[in-house]
Amino acid sequence: MAKKPQQAIVVSGMQPSGKMHVGNYVGAVRNWLRLQNEPDLRCFFFLADYHSLSGDYLPAEKRAQTMELALDLLALGLDPKKCTLFVQSHVPEHTELCWVFNTVTPVAFLERMTQYKDKSAQQEKNVNMGIFDYPVLQAADILAYKGAFVPVGRDQVQHVELTRDIGRFFNNKFGATFPETKPLLTDTPKLRSLTEPLRKMSKSHGEKTYVAVDDGPEAIEEKLKRAVTETTGILSMTEEELEHAMANVDAKGGDDKLKGMAGVWNLLTMLRIFGSPEEADRVMAGQPIKYGELKKLVALRVAEHFAVFRANKRKLAADPERVRAILADGAKKARAVAKKTMEEVRRKIGVR
Repeated sequence: MAKKPQQAIVVSGMQPSGKMHVGNYVGAVRNWLRLQNEPDLRCFFFLADYHSLSGDYLPAEKRAQTMELALDLLALGLDPKKCTLFVQSHVPEHTELCWVFNTVTPVAFLERMTQYKDKSAQQEKNVNMGIFDYPVLQAADILAYKGAFVPVGRDQVQHVELTRDIGRFFNNKFGATFPETKPLLTDTPKLRSLTEPLRKMSKSHGEKTYVAVDDGPEAIEEKLKRAVTETTGILSMTEEELEHAMANVDAKGGDDKLKGMAGVWNLLTMLRIFGSPEEADRVMAGQPIKYGELKKLVALRVAEHFAVFRANKRKLAADPERVRAILADGAKKARAVAKKTMEEVRRKIGVR
């Protein structure tokens, strides 16, 4: 009998830190749904609750946020028969391996991480060690399963490179253990804030700046009605010209014309994704663009796209025990792999 080929390990996570928005869906979850169906891949997707503790949060809300994210992921189509879905804190080997990696990771490598500066600026009164050290925990999240690939956008490649560096540091000191983790690049469009379109869409900038995946049709239309656009209805810049111009200004800078043009292209990108490229092309061909009509069309297409999701989520929310059972089973499967990794690590570092 022919030996079944070994599946490559894919690992990725998402923080439970508020409502999932369409930018999260486009940037990560949509790709997870595709990857779980690849027969040559074994996918581990986790809810990164420990990572989320480094941000500002209310402890009373954290458990509810974790359940909310689980509902979203399952309702969007993650299938526990096709992937391993679990909560990070339910697999203690993640934090144990993080500590071991802390002992081989040079501080200088963490100091150069760009997101440390970005996150520190977002929460100036809570610049904690977790913000600084989270890339090491991220490496442990991946290498606990000896992850071969991590699906990321180009702006996140630095994190995968550090994971690879940390794996090398450990291998050089204790012997070959971890693989050379590679980024699984995804060229996904970056959706932007509705009200500050020079920024990417983010939960940290307020509910009016994003469309949540579980927003109803009326809420979606109301948010998009307030989306920033320019005044002429004419696309005076191509997407490439816009990206070049935006690369040379601060997110809070830029003139009203640049902000307005970024807002228009954001709407067209959403129409392309949730409607069709042909529909977006027709709007562009009919310049001057009537932005009121465009916003209503985008709102309709987004609402239609997530209609099945909203129905699925209502059913899952009515049966929370089923969701908890799925997460518990996922943690059991994940731990079986992570425990083997830690047994090997402990032997090599001399503590067992």
